Amino acid sequence: MTAVFVSISLIGFLRVSLLPDVGAGALLLSFVCVFVLLLVQLLWYTRDNDRLRSPLGYAVLGTQALLGYLPMLVFGEAWVGMPGFFAGSLLLVLRPFLAWPAFGVVVASTASAQWVFTATLVEALYAAIFTVTTGLVVYGLSRLSALVAEVRTSRAENARLAVLRERLRFARDLHDLLGYSLSAITLKIELTHRLMESAPQAASDQLLEVLEISRLAMSDARMVATGYREMSLEEECRSAMSVLAAAEVAVRLESDHIDLPVQVSTVLATVLREGVTNLLRHSKAKHCAITIRQDEDRASIEILNDALPARQDDREQQGVGGLHNLSVRAKEAGGTITVVHGPNVFRLRAEVPLRMARHAVAGTQTTRGSEPAGVPRDADGVDTVASRELADDRGEVVPDGAD
Repeated sequence: MTAVFVSISLIGFLRVSLLPDVGAGALLLSFVCVFVLLLVQLLWYTRDNDRLRSPLGYAVLGTQALLGYLPMLVFGEAWVGMPGFFAGSLLLVLRPFLAWPAFGVVVASTASAQWVFTATLVEALYAAIFTVTTGLVVYGLSRLSALVAEVRTSRAENARLAVLRERLRFARDLHDLLGYSLSAITLKIELTHRLMESAPQAASDQLLEVLEISRLAMSDARMVATGYREMSLEEECRSAMSVLAAAEVAVRLESDHIDLPVQVSTVLATVLREGVTNLLRHSKAKHCAITIRQDEDRASIEILNDALPARQDDREQQGVGGLHNLSVRAKEAGGTITVVHGPNVFRLRAEVPLRMARHAVAGTQTTRGSEPAGVPRDADGVDTVASRELADDRGEVVPDGAD
């Protein structure tokens, strides 16, 4: 762009230098005018900013018009081509319904000026064509430069947002996958402590379950790092029954479903895990009912307990906790999350369309290591890091995804 604008400017300066009997003062004046026109075009009009249509912007445009026309009084037809810069700037500054008529006026003015100086139709037509070419080149290259700057700015902002969204996804997955396991481990260790003297065998059994849950938590942590985990609804139901029983909560499970798609099963399992986690952390419930249903188009899960939360974390009240995470996942899957607070009841219900699995297969190509935490696509649309080998707690390298 700079090379093109310098070349156009040199054409005007060379035409002035070829005039007969041109003095050093005239050459210096033409050089100053050309140099100022070039600087204005390079430093002002190649940036897409709001200043172009400001009072200062219109003042710069007026200055460019003066530099394009007034030197004709001194240099005559040698300066006829220089208003091309002004014509291109009009297209950059004015609205289209004004810019193009103004552009035509500039072209007509240069043709008329050439006719006044030479009274030759061919030269007048040449001046008009040269002005059109110069104006369009100036407009196109200046606009292209501004668009390149916009693209670079947009890329930097997109990269920043991608990092932020990936951090949010990672935090959400850690909360959803590890919160339940850590709550269950705490509960079972407390139960084991109570049973150590009165029922050593039962305490030993509880420790084995703690070991199993801790292994699951380790696997979950690895899955969060790789970005994908398929969760089994059946396994989560068995785990929830065990944990609730250890917490001395009477639980009733009604399950009526067959062969749910993997994505649907994962979303429902995540809801079940979060619902049980909330019950253990925030309520003093003694009874819990879990109902899972499936019809032709939708699958649903409902968790009902008989006591309101003993306390609500400020983050939960602000919608930044687990229930908010569930709503994000359900919305991404085309489903809904419903939470009902009553005087003596807390109800969590999720519905997910079965067709989401077919849409995911048709619309995206899902591969291991590219999707977050068991849903077809994260709500923020950011792919996770690629799979890699991880070292276990003994420093030995284990394959990605291994328990």
